[in-house]
Amino acid sequence: MKFNLSDWALRNRSVIWFLMVMSLVAGILAFNSMGREEDPSFTIRTMVVSGSMPGATAEETMEQVTDRIERKLAEIDALDVTRSITYPGQAVIYVDLRDSIPDDQIQPTWTRVRELMSDIRGDFPSAFQGFSFNDDFGDVYGNVYAFTAPDYSPDELKSWVRKIRDDVERLDQAGKVDLIGTRDRVVTVEFSTRRLAALGLDAQTVLNTLSTQNQITPTGTIQTPQEQIGLRLTGAFPDATALAHAPLRVDDTFFTLSDVAEVKDGYDDPPASLIRYEGQPAVGLIIGMREGGNILNFGKSLDALMAQEVAKLPMGITLHKIADQPTVVQDSVGHFVRALAEALVIVLAVSFVSLGVRAGFVVSLTIPLVLAVTFLILDLMGITLQRISLGALIIALGLLVDDAMIAIETMISRLERGESRTKAASYAWTAIAWPMLTGTLVTVAGFIPIGLNASQAGEYTRSLFYVIAISLLISWIVAVLFAPVLGKTFLPAKWKHQTHEAGRLRRSFHRVLEKAMVHRWITILATVGLFALSVLGLGHVEQQFFPSSERTELITDVTLRDDAGFEATDAEISRFETWLKAQPEVAFWTAYVGTPAPRFVLTLDVKPAVPNEGQVVIETKSLTDRDSLRAKIRSYSDSRAGVEFYPKPIELGPPVGKPVQYRISGSDYTTLLGEARKLAALMAKDDRLYAIDMDWGAPARVVRLDLDQARMRQLGLTQSDVAQVLTTLYSGTTITNLRQGIDLIEVELRGRKSDRDTLDGLKSLQFANTSGNPIPLTSIAHFEYVTEPPVIHSRDRVPTITVRGAIDGTAQPATIVNDLAPQIARFTAALPLGYSLEMGGSVEESGKSQAPIIAIVPFMVLIMLSLIMFQLRSFRLMVVVLAAAPLGLIGVVASMLPLGAPMGFVALLGVLALIGILIRNSVILIQATEDLRAEGHDRWSAIWHASDQRARPILLTAAAASLALIPIARQIFWGPMAIAMMGGIIAGTLITLLFVPALYCAIFRVKAPAPEQGAR
Repeated sequence: MKFNLSDWALRNRSVIWFLMVMSLVAGILAFNSMGREEDPSFTIRTMVVSGSMPGATAEETMEQVTDRIERKLAEIDALDVTRSITYPGQAVIYVDLRDSIPDDQIQPTWTRVRELMSDIRGDFPSAFQGFSFNDDFGDVYGNVYAFTAPDYSPDELKSWVRKIRDDVERLDQAGKVDLIGTRDRVVTVEFSTRRLAALGLDAQTVLNTLSTQNQITPTGTIQTPQEQIGLRLTGAFPDATALAHAPLRVDDTFFTLSDVAEVKDGYDDPPASLIRYEGQPAVGLIIGMREGGNILNFGKSLDALMAQEVAKLPMGITLHKIADQPTVVQDSVGHFVRALAEALVIVLAVSFVSLGVRAGFVVSLTIPLVLAVTFLILDLMGITLQRISLGALIIALGLLVDDAMIAIETMISRLERGESRTKAASYAWTAIAWPMLTGTLVTVAGFIPIGLNASQAGEYTRSLFYVIAISLLISWIVAVLFAPVLGKTFLPAKWKHQTHEAGRLRRSFHRVLEKAMVHRWITILATVGLFALSVLGLGHVEQQFFPSSERTELITDVTLRDDAGFEATDAEISRFETWLKAQPEVAFWTAYVGTPAPRFVLTLDVKPAVPNEGQVVIETKSLTDRDSLRAKIRSYSDSRAGVEFYPKPIELGPPVGKPVQYRISGSDYTTLLGEARKLAALMAKDDRLYAIDMDWGAPARVVRLDLDQARMRQLGLTQSDVAQVLTTLYSGTTITNLRQGIDLIEVELRGRKSDRDTLDGLKSLQFANTSGNPIPLTSIAHFEYVTEPPVIHSRDRVPTITVRGAIDGTAQPATIVNDLAPQIARFTAALPLGYSLEMGGSVEESGKSQAPIIAIVPFMVLIMLSLIMFQLRSFRLMVVVLAAAPLGLIGVVASMLPLGAPMGFVALLGVLALIGILIRNSVILIQATEDLRAEGHDRWSAIWHASDQRARPILLTAAAASLALIPIARQIFWGPMAIAMMGGIIAGTLITLLFVPALYCAIFRVKAPAPEQGAR
């Protein structure tokens, strides 16, 4: 006797009820304990390697530092690409790994990078100062606070914020915590080169005298028979006043440092970076959460701690919360939970309306059971509640009721025949369990490209596969294990047989079905024609990667010329902040000068920290205000010459920056710059693009000093002496450090502001040689004014300029790129030999994300073919089933084109999933046909009756699956996928009910019965 799981469940109902209750309890507990996120996390497989060689030009640094580093990094097997930014004396290399590299191999790879750099350390010039590494590039700081204190010094404010940081670090779930926007105390010693030269001093002598006096040096220990007595020297400088009184000597003349220089106790000027909150200088406290923590619980603990800290702060220090990820997550998850509840109500309504009160009640009981077990498994797997997983649950809701509906309908049909509830309930296992399982597995197989997609976008959406696969498999188990027990408990012992004639709608379906089968070739050709039209129409559907977020923040990138200094950037951002104060759409803002905003959300496009760039993060009052302010900022940017203000919302999915990008690569800087400018001019002709720029290119002015080496030898000077004086005068040289507690305060020697801020000071510069004789710089150097690149970007060791453009209006990047394709092709063909053009931006990222999907589709098809063959055991039946698979595209195009919905990455996943859904319906329909044939029906009668019997459950499932998507159809992220799936499911199901019978008749050459016999 064959094992019957449904029958076993009926014989052990107490066990089943126990399992159901335990499942519900465990599911509720799991739901409450699951982590919450706004978006699923994905790994940023990027490390930043930096190298320093002060004094070198950008081209020299490129040759001596950047190229050596990139050449060695090419030995890493996991390497995808290296992207470098080379400044004069500084190289920054971004090491990007392939998306297919497993997470557990990333840290060993970063260790390998450090080892490789250590191997080549001796290959660099002597001026090279070493490497620095940042493998925390993808760290997220979900909570950001700004502290303002107009009446306190930056040092005092930093001290208070440090104390708060120490307390935050003690929280159980706290991760990395840091301060940003702090200003370091610096004691500056500003001298006049003429004054030093007149006294016979040179800057190096002053430097050596002060640093020697302030050194910590061993002084020995006296060993007596009884004890050890240490010897200590005084003379270290305790503060700036003591430093100003440091004695200096020239021959027999003594004087103090303050006689020849001005000693100031202040802060770094210009600072490396600044933060302002609503125009007030601020110190930022950025807080990350430990991996695996619960963001909502952590947020509550942090809020409680901050309330205590605020109470401790002195009057005049104000705390401002500028990024609050726990609140954002709570709102986002709450929104999706409400959408899930709405979808649940819709599915329950479909069940009650279609099956009646008692049968609908039984089906409705299976839904919380499936969800409860699904939550339990997801929690055990570490999958959190976030945009993707909750959206997947909504999609799955309409699909997971199908098995329960079929099981209960089968039970009702057996009750109508007079069978007992026990026999009727156990019949589902013998009759439909395996076709249902095959259909479920085929549906799950349609989502395989999501689960196995190795791209960053695939990692972002992967929980969609897990949620749908788990919930559908659980729904099958519930249908064959729990549903029979629920049916026996709540369905009546006797079910009145429905003998009345078919209703008008059903009779209409009979007539249409009969005509479709009789005129099978017309039906097939019409379906093929509709499919061909949909393929053509698909080309007119806008293509998209990921949409923008629905968050109200507006990120404004501020960019000046590559050679602009910090003060110019600060002035522009200050002017912009003044303008922002008058805008009614603004709730508050935070400005970051010379540094990007911290990564307060994973999808933030973090830019490098450079003096000519900054960011302003603006919190608006609503989405409408965000879009209104964005348009205003564009107009403001147009009014500011020489600076770009580029406002952008937070992105969803992997960040790309400006959406339309082209990369042009070549070896010669001048040629490369010229071709890039031509490309920018070409793009500017498209009215849909604005804010077109190049990531580098404009040359910077340079004063080249041609030294008279023979004259220098006569005067006892070396090139190093001249370089040291110039560096000290214009950039400053650290002499020593004042030690105050745990802080080290740099003492910086530099020229007076009047000497270092103009070119005139260079011409009148004088300094002393080792004999103390004053020497004018003009006597040993000839000045030449030239230009050179202030920065060089390269990709895989080839200089590369990226030309970027933002989109004005609703056009999608792929549409613009396709429209520009003929012109770009002609431009590429005209490039000099050795120069190349590549696509970047959203189109490139979309292609990178879709390529793994396309690679996995054959595996998906193989799985589907295997499942279908094992279920139907016939090549011809398999052909019939597979022919229905792509028909959902008809509904997809018919719904997306009129509504203007774009075909994004997520919508594409939905289209692939439609294949499995439609194949499932076809498998169940064909299996029902073969079952009727086994009972003695001929092929015509079997396919006709199977279509008639399965039409209602197939249509009900289609209704549940499509109507359940309504709550997310209004959302920016899920809307296109919901529209595509709703259209595909409805149209594909309706067409399948006619096309599959017609194709079945054509393939098996089934003849229509004689008119007097009737179609049935």
